[in-house]
Amino acid sequence: MGFDLEALREAVETHGRVVRVVIAGIKGSSPREVGAAMLVWKDGQSGTIGGGTLEYQAAEAARAQTRSSRLTHHALGPEMGQCCGGAVSLLSEVYDRAALETLDETLIARATSGEEMPLSVKRVLATARGQGITPEPQMVDGWMIEPVHKPNRNLWIWGAGHVGRALVDVLSPLPDLAITWIDTGPDRFPDTIAAGVTSLPATKPAELVRHAPTDAEHLVLTYSHNLDLELCNRLLLHDFRFAGLIGSATKWARFRSRLAALGHSPERISRITCPIGDPNLGKHPQMIAVGVAAQMLRPARQNELKKDLSA
Repeated sequence: MGFDLEALREAVETHGRVVRVVIAGIKGSSPREVGAAMLVWKDGQSGTIGGGTLEYQAAEAARAQTRSSRLTHHALGPEMGQCCGGAVSLLSEVYDRAALETLDETLIARATSGEEMPLSVKRVLATARGQGITPEPQMVDGWMIEPVHKPNRNLWIWGAGHVGRALVDVLSPLPDLAITWIDTGPDRFPDTIAAGVTSLPATKPAELVRHAPTDAEHLVLTYSHNLDLELCNRLLLHDFRFAGLIGSATKWARFRSRLAALGHSPERISRITCPIGDPNLGKHPQMIAVGVAAQMLRPARQNELKKDLSA
């Protein structure tokens, strides 16, 4: 995770003055890692630095904060109702539209108490920019360094029915996913769509396949078997990192036969995963979504993606 600049921009646009509270340092155990952050405004907040008394007190302090930046240190002992036994440093920074304009789009480094940039920080920045090595969020000699977060997985969800909506609800909060959501018309989508999700109504959705990145992942779950089949056909003619089709073993057997008739080899067809999810969880849309999300996110799947990226 890094500095979620898009989430901060949206929060400032919606709420005006926003305080970003980030874990800048850890000693011992902590409920969250360095770089974990939350956004706090007058009557609400988003994100989490671990919950409990620490988060409650940090949010209350952020709402009362008058300084543009404040670094505080907290022991996570019984007196805070937390048993981690460690300590955390929190950097709380006030942002408005003017402050947003000063931020770099790739790597954000700033002093926590007004010091001039030391050589150690300059080295980290030079390595990151010169060699393309993204540093971890870290505090270096009184300076907080965070890379700007960019989602590293493109997920295209085809279908905005009950299962599609449940999937977007489950997956949209995850920071590493950039979700593109497609269906046949605007009326197929809910009135409110989660931040970070791009909805694309199209009378002929299959025509959009050619615009998908070849490293995108796809979940096909439209209201129409014919459209599902055409999407599978177009995906096989295009390329993808992963393609999953919702349906029974019987549906997949029929699709394999029809895709073969369209000229696709068995090896090529086998790149599509069907069924997806965990049938043992049941057929409720949310249960299907949970099963599919678990399949997409399980460690073995992550290792597979890492191999693809390094290939």
